[in-house]
Amino acid sequence: MSINLQIRDLAYFMKIAELGHLGRASEVLHISQSALSKCIDRLEEAYGAELFERAGRGIRLTSAGQLLCERSQQVARVLDETQRQTSSMGKGLAGVIRIGAAATTAEFMLPKACRVLQEQAPAVLLEMQIGMNDVLHDSLRKGALDIVVGPLGTRDEELTELPIMDDEVVVAASADHPLAGQQVPMQALSDYRWILSPPSVATRQWLEAAFMKQGLPPPDVAIVSSSLASMRNLIVETGLLSFVSRRNLANSAGLVEVPNPATTMPRRFGIVHRADAYLSPATRRFIEILQQQED
Repeated sequence: MSINLQIRDLAYFMKIAELGHLGRASEVLHISQSALSKCIDRLEEAYGAELFERAGRGIRLTSAGQLLCERSQQVARVLDETQRQTSSMGKGLAGVIRIGAAATTAEFMLPKACRVLQEQAPAVLLEMQIGMNDVLHDSLRKGALDIVVGPLGTRDEELTELPIMDDEVVVAASADHPLAGQQVPMQALSDYRWILSPPSVATRQWLEAAFMKQGLPPPDVAIVSSSLASMRNLIVETGLLSFVSRRNLANSAGLVEVPNPATTMPRRFGIVHRADAYLSPATRRFIEILQQQED
């Protein structure tokens, strides 16, 4: 089997695996089912194993098929990185930078850096995705993002972290909340309901652990939000407690801190990229600009 044919067949194979149905893959790829069946036959002959098995009205990967699919995805990422790297070599400070950012860092770290980059490299296009760290890091691992700007602490060997500035996450409440501005025992915080991030988010996990350390139940959550930084009005209107960056409070009229050392979480903001990823000249320059920012 020629290299070109194998690469094409692997691309078709991954789409069939994604959809789990030969007919749907045929419609999406605009290729006949018989042609896709021959594609599978060629791959099974080349690799000496069955790749799919029947599953109801569809098909699913065998163990061998799952292995080939994972390796094929790795090959696709390498080819994509190679194309982007080759293309960027002659462009200098141009091209596209795909940035993931937490809401807090999007507000406090990115505006100045983006302005400086546009002044220095107006040909660069920035594509931004704002979201929770766990979702952004997953996109980063899959090669859908070049860098993530946000809280550090992934402890993932696939990812490299570059620290920039320190931050603290604190309990926040509306200015007219009964606990507003008071340093109260954690037991008092248990008497009120909260708006918090999803359970998979590190800041919520840290807060729940702090309560458990004091022998208290975790906060009673009334609302779950994927972006607490943008929930100022909701916190004010509902009277719920929340757990946000102290930086957000400085620019949020109507919100104040409920101070307590036991509920003050230290963390660092910075840049995360895949350890083995190619970073274009434009991406490296943007990282340098971010690193030059003062805390």
